[in-house]
Amino acid sequence: MKNKLKIYNTLERKTTEFQAIDTCNVRMYVCGPTVYDFAHIGNARPMIIFDILYRLLRHIYGNKCVTYVRNITDIDDKIINRARIDYPYMPINEAINEITNKYTQQFIHDITKLGCLLPTHQPKATEHISQMIDLIKKIMSNGHAYEANGEVLFDISSIKNYGLLSNRNIYEQKIGIRIPEKSHKKNPADFVLWKKSSDKDLGWESPWGRGRPGWHIECSSMSYHYLGKVFDIHGGGIDLIFPHHENEIAQSCCANNTDNIANFWIHNGFLNLESNKMSKSTGNFITINELLETKKFGGKSWSAPVIRLAMLMTHYREPIDFTIQRLKDAEKLISKWPSDEVYSDVHHSPVISALCNDLNTVSAVQALHKLARDCVKNHDLIPIFNTSAEILGIKVNRSIINEKLSIDIEKLIQDRINFLETKNFNAADSIREQIERNGIMLEDHKDPKNGKKFSTWKYK
Repeated sequence: MKNKLKIYNTLERKTTEFQAIDTCNVRMYVCGPTVYDFAHIGNARPMIIFDILYRLLRHIYGNKCVTYVRNITDIDDKIINRARIDYPYMPINEAINEITNKYTQQFIHDITKLGCLLPTHQPKATEHISQMIDLIKKIMSNGHAYEANGEVLFDISSIKNYGLLSNRNIYEQKIGIRIPEKSHKKNPADFVLWKKSSDKDLGWESPWGRGRPGWHIECSSMSYHYLGKVFDIHGGGIDLIFPHHENEIAQSCCANNTDNIANFWIHNGFLNLESNKMSKSTGNFITINELLETKKFGGKSWSAPVIRLAMLMTHYREPIDFTIQRLKDAEKLISKWPSDEVYSDVHHSPVISALCNDLNTVSAVQALHKLARDCVKNHDLIPIFNTSAEILGIKVNRSIINEKLSIDIEKLIQDRINFLETKNFNAADSIREQIERNGIMLEDHKDPKNGKKFSTWKYK
C-alpha cells in the first residue's frame, strides 16, 4: 500500500501515521445530527469532511474494507420541546416520531445532495435502548456509577485519567459549577447516564425506574454495538471534544476495561457565517436546504458541488468563514473544470497525496484545479481529473452549476448592449470588466441582416 495516511490525532495533539487495527475492516464512528430541525450549514461541515475521509479510506483499503457508522440522535430535550410546540395535542411519543422522522429524512436528503455517501450503518438512538441499559449496568457493576433520586450518574472521582482528550482535570470541572444544597450528585462534574422520566414524558422501563438515556451513553452503546470495544477513528466537530467525547471515553473505558475506545480522535473546526457566529436570534443563520433551494443567501440558490467545494477551501481543523464571496469563488473555479463523465482507475495523484497529508483539502483543490487546466491541452487527463474529483465528492455537472449563472450573465450582456447603443461607453466598459473578472470572455458581433450588435460569451 503506497498511500500512507497521516492525520492529526486530538488525543495525542500531533499528526501521526494512521495504522488500522484491521486492514480488512477499518472502523470509523462519527457523531451525527440531533434531528429536531433543518440541518444548518455548520452541521454540513463534519458530514462533508468525514465523507472525504471515508472515501479516502475506501480508496486506500478497498470499498468493502471500511465500516462507517454515523448515528442519529432521535431522543433529546430539544426534540421533546419541539414536539410539544409543533404537536401540542398529540401524545408525546407520536409527536416525537413525527418530528424525528421528518427531520431525519430531510437531513439524509440534504447531505446526499451535497455528495455525501451513505454510511455503512446509520443507527437511531431509540433503536438501541436495551444496549444502553446493559452498558450502564456494566459501568455500575465496575464501580463507576451510582443511582440517586431515580437517576444513574457517572462518578467522575472513580477514574484517574478523566480529561485527557480535552486536556482538563477534575478540579477544573468543579470550578464555576454551583450545585443546589440538596443535589443528589456526589461531585459537581458527575454526568447523567440515565435520567428519570415522568409518566407524561417519553421513557423506557429500566432497573432504575422509568427513564431515558443520557446523551453521552447513546454514542458509547452504538459505537460498541457496531464497532466493538476499540476501533480506529472517532470523529466530530471541535465543540464535541468536551463534554461529549470526553464522557464517551470515560464511560466506555469503564464499561469495557480498556484504555481508550478509538485510536484516532479527529475533529473539524468551527464555522462562522459572514464573519459572525451563526445565530437564529440575530438572523445570521442558513440551513443546507435554504442554500440549495432558496435565494436567501446571496440572492440566489447554490448548486451542491459549489457548496461542497466552498467547504473544502479551508483546512478542516481551521475555523471557516462561510460567505457569499466564498461561494462565488467556488462557483467561478468549478465553472472552468471539465464535465465529461469518463473515469479511470487512479491509484496515485496529487489530489490523493494532498488528502493523505492530514486531509489537506486546500492543497487537494489546488492540485485538482491544476489538473483541470492541464486537461485543456491533454484531454486524456480528463478521466484522471474526474476520478480525483470523485474522491473529493465533487461531480462536475456544468448545466446545473451554470444554470442560474448564465441567466445573470445574459442580463449583464443585454445591459451592456443597451449602453453601447446609447453611447454610454464608460458604463459598457464597466460591465465588461465585471463579466471578465468572473472568468468569462465576451465576443462582440453585428447581425449581418439588421446591423444590430450582440455579444456571445464563454469561459476563459
